[in-house]
Amino acid sequence: MKRFERIALIGFGEVGQILGADLAGVATLSAYDIAFALPESAPSRAVAAADVRAGSNPADAVRGAELVISAVTAAADLDAARSVAGALDPGAVYLDLNSASPGTKQAAAAIIESGGGRYVEAAVMTPFPPKRLASPMLLGGVHGLEFIARAAPLGFRATVISDEIGPASATKMCRSVIIKGLEALLAESLLTARFYGVEADVLASLSDLLPVGDWPKLAEYMISRSQAHGARRAEELGEVSVTVAEAGVQPLMSRAAAQRQAWAARQPRADSPGLGPMLTTMRAAFAGPDAPPERHAS
Repeated sequence: MKRFERIALIGFGEVGQILGADLAGVATLSAYDIAFALPESAPSRAVAAADVRAGSNPADAVRGAELVISAVTAAADLDAARSVAGALDPGAVYLDLNSASPGTKQAAAAIIESGGGRYVEAAVMTPFPPKRLASPMLLGGVHGLEFIARAAPLGFRATVISDEIGPASATKMCRSVIIKGLEALLAESLLTARFYGVEADVLASLSDLLPVGDWPKLAEYMISRSQAHGARRAEELGEVSVTVAEAGVQPLMSRAAAQRQAWAARQPRADSPGLGPMLTTMRAAFAGPDAPPERHAS
């Protein structure tokens, strides 16, 4: 099979912009993002500077595309599928990159297939920016092998784990219980430890119990990710909670982590790097006439 030559991107945020940059020059690209309605939005500015045609609406963006890549927020997964299903070229492949529950992915597949498209479930298993187009993906659905045959020459790296829609997303969602939950736990633990002046002791004890490397560096990275992407992570954890509930388990931890992620996104960010300045800046947001004083300076 020949590689994909005409590609449409639905969603032109961080992931969409990376895809646009990495595919420029090897495919004809178009894109649509709801933020295109605002000329000064980050997606609008990015598409104006990229070798990508900005669609006037979702249907315009996907018309004529051989591959449509959906890279929107978790909450917008079904809306994105509905917005393009009636405009897909017959047989167009629709790659759903969004972090959504198996049930949501199955519903999206039904929407796309009813419009004549070929739905491929995708679960991106690492943060997207470092490896970019080569980020490893797990795929689901009967069209997964076709996608790999036509997308691998472009630099995509993917593995089909099931002909069914659901197992790939279930893998990602269960992983997110741990990763997004750990981010939330570290923020809550270390902000409390800063109040008592014991974060160094807490981190040292973690190094003894869980020798994963540099705990201060890991904590800084994870809390910074919550601050930068907490709103999106909270949405994803909403889908994680649905996934857990669909399995008959009460999603106590996932719901709590979603609240902490959303909270972290609203907190001020430090002007200088390092875990210490990050905690100091976040703790300063608690200041007020009724706030308890910190017991120890660290």
